[in-house]
Amino acid sequence: MQKLDKNVVASFLNRQIEDWDTANKNFTALKDVKVKTFTIGKSNFKVQFNPARITSSAAKVDPKSLKERKCFLCAANRPAIHEGIEWGKYTVLVNPFPIFPRHLTIPDNGHVDQKIEGRIADMMNLAAALEDYTLFYNGPKCGASAPDHMHFQGGNCGFMPVEEDINNADKAEVAVAGNSKMFLAKGLAQSCFFIEAQCVEEGEELFNRLYAQLTTPEGEIEPMLNILCRYTGSEWNIFVFPRKKHRPDCYFKEGDENILISPASVDMGGVFITPLEKDFEKITAEDVKTILDEVCLSEQEAQEIADKL
Repeated sequence: MQKLDKNVVASFLNRQIEDWDTANKNFTALKDVKVKTFTIGKSNFKVQFNPARITSSAAKVDPKSLKERKCFLCAANRPAIHEGIEWGKYTVLVNPFPIFPRHLTIPDNGHVDQKIEGRIADMMNLAAALEDYTLFYNGPKCGASAPDHMHFQGGNCGFMPVEEDINNADKAEVAVAGNSKMFLAKGLAQSCFFIEAQCVEEGEELFNRLYAQLTTPEGEIEPMLNILCRYTGSEWNIFVFPRKKHRPDCYFKEGDENILISPASVDMGGVFITPLEKDFEKITAEDVKTILDEVCLSEQEAQEIADKL
């Protein structure tokens, strides 16, 4: 697949931010965003107060709500100013509600369900094509605000703490394919399977092996998971975070106990997004740990999957 010239992508992003008021306002606001940091075990976390993300965090993703709204990722429904760069069957777009200084959304050109099966090779090829970007995938019940339209996202490499934290984790080798390996990362606050792939085919084989061992909840089309993927120039690093819950209890509580956080890949990567200032001010390291314990697999649950690989 073709490589996307990083200067072309940078110029495209800058032009979209300059010309489109919504993107301009939200990318400008990002420069003054409030951030605080926590350390939990071997994991580092940034909490970002980002009001523009309320659209995603509070998104209604039940079948009735999805049916009643126009899909904002379909070309026919995007505003004319929302331009893109074609890449195979995908289109690279600016995300007008950014978390990263450079934030892309990369939808399939067809309106098909958000489902990673058969697409991990696409994700790896996109990561190699988009130099300096880490790609991520939110499962339909794991942070995707458009679970009815297949898409990836991309943001600055190195922005998410887990990209560095993985180097300090204890990694137990659980599977091998050719020269590529998969590990269960231990000591992190979020259960993570980590693949070091030397080629797309071996990375795909290891991911598929893991995917086959994950349970699909009743009534859903795929297991609950978040994925990060980056290309280092010599190998692919794939982070897989199996999930057991869509939203934590605090999301649904009322009054002072309410915290509006709907964890997705970026949160799994160590950047917690709070669209409400009240939540940013009060959230503690203990809250972050409680949320992760609720939505991620326990170390024992992750080990049971590793034992089957």
